[in-house]
Amino acid sequence: MTDDQWFREAVVYQIYPRSFQDSNGDGIGDVPGIIRRLDYLEQLGVDVVWLSPIYTSPQDDNGYDIADYQDIDPTFGTLADVDSLIEQAHARGIRIVMDLVVNHTSDEHPWFVESRSSKDNPKRDWYWWRPGRGAEGRDAPNNWESFFSGPAWELDEATGEYYLHLFSRKQPDLNWENPEVREAVYAMMRWWLDRGVDGFRMDVINMISKDTALPDAEPVPGSSMVFGGDHFLNGPRIHEFLREMHASVFEGRPEKLLTVGEMPGVTVEDAVLYTDPERHEVDMVFQFEHVGLGIGAHKWDRSRVDLRDLKASLGRWQEGLAKVGWNSLYWNNHDQPRAVSRFGSDAPEHRVASAKLLGTVLHLHRGTPYVYQGEELGMTNVPFATAADFLDIESVNYYALAVAAGGDAEHILANLRIGSRDNARSPMQWDDTTNAGFTTGQPWSATNPNYTEINAAAAVADPESVFHHYRRLIELRHTEPAIAHGDFTMLAPDHPTLYAFTRSHEGTDLLVLANFSGDELDLSDTITEPDRWSASTMLLGNLADPASPTAPLRPWEARLLKG
Repeated sequence: MTDDQWFREAVVYQIYPRSFQDSNGDGIGDVPGIIRRLDYLEQLGVDVVWLSPIYTSPQDDNGYDIADYQDIDPTFGTLADVDSLIEQAHARGIRIVMDLVVNHTSDEHPWFVESRSSKDNPKRDWYWWRPGRGAEGRDAPNNWESFFSGPAWELDEATGEYYLHLFSRKQPDLNWENPEVREAVYAMMRWWLDRGVDGFRMDVINMISKDTALPDAEPVPGSSMVFGGDHFLNGPRIHEFLREMHASVFEGRPEKLLTVGEMPGVTVEDAVLYTDPERHEVDMVFQFEHVGLGIGAHKWDRSRVDLRDLKASLGRWQEGLAKVGWNSLYWNNHDQPRAVSRFGSDAPEHRVASAKLLGTVLHLHRGTPYVYQGEELGMTNVPFATAADFLDIESVNYYALAVAAGGDAEHILANLRIGSRDNARSPMQWDDTTNAGFTTGQPWSATNPNYTEINAAAAVADPESVFHHYRRLIELRHTEPAIAHGDFTMLAPDHPTLYAFTRSHEGTDLLVLANFSGDELDLSDTITEPDRWSASTMLLGNLADPASPTAPLRPWEARLLKG
């Protein structure tokens, strides 16, 4: 492996700073709190920490609305704190990756304040401004809808024109067609790299190139929604912009940095282009196909994911990027509900085993695994009682609009409990003291009441915990070349509860077996070459050692065999 491909053997840990560790008792996590927990991350063995936004922000979308890219919100600390975090993380062999949010800014960013001040302001064209349609221009320029519900256009009464916001109305979209915008972004990125940051996770980066005609969109099939994604996802100049970014920001730097593109709506074929090293765009993508399974006409219409569909999706990405390109591997993040509640079982009798199983399956795929804070503990969704318990703007907006449209409030609440981003944003559960050891004050978001049982202190003390299973998985990725570099072959794709595959590399063969159910699973008719695998070595299991490597799988059991 060349030095510029180090990320293939790495594991990334995502921190949502607001919910990770509070150091000053104000109820909100901060950078000094992250520094306090670096020894924990070192013990887990992760190679990279990705920080969700900590920049100056009005916090309309919990920091993804940035008012100053080159300063830290006082809620989280100071630039000096960030410098200290970088230094202390590097001393432990941990790289720091920042969130890059440049599809949009906050409406309180000085760029937008200038842009909206008048039609002839020099920064007017830094954002997407258009006159309205219809009588007296009071209708939006097109029919696109915001991802956070409602129109994607907001009328500015002072200038009489609309600005585009694919997310909150307080998150106006930057106009990447303007070269001044692009150079301002690149200069900011270089500034952070010069401070010692090791790369960027790029938020919705495949939305930065829009169809400049801004045409009306057709309704989403099977839904009344009109997002307009065909006109701003993977737009006409996206590859040009990313190559220009790479040349302006990353080329010539002495050490290979990490670039990760979050790309809703990206296909396998798109990802090959984005991540082909010869094209100099990004190292890997975040795609959403597998976390979109089990969702009906809209995000809040959810059902249990069929394992066969999950295997088909993940297997397609393994095959599609086998020769060229690279993928990110994840079950959950700050935008997704807790993995063990969605793909595993959070029932008390199965939670630990299924959390370990999910880690085993994910980390043994080809790609770079991401661990979201608390995943390594088997943290679960939160039992929200009422609509008032939800804080995330996406959830709050959906509830208000759905109820106003005549929806059943209890049904809407049930959907929110399953899918809300708030599930991932409850405080990290450090110990069984008040507020789970997250803060000495009043936490900004309610702590999951199961923290007395599920917490880091208990997990670190228990050698059979989810934490130590993840630690072993990370260690195996560092020491077993077949995991990072081996070929991938899916087995039993049509089996309803068995997830099985092999990894092969330079004469080493690994077999992964996982039972996604609460029932025992006989392997006699599912494993090819049973005699060979019966004599194999079990590198890792999530339950006590079975009678033999190919003995029936117990409920939510996973095994890693080396042939």
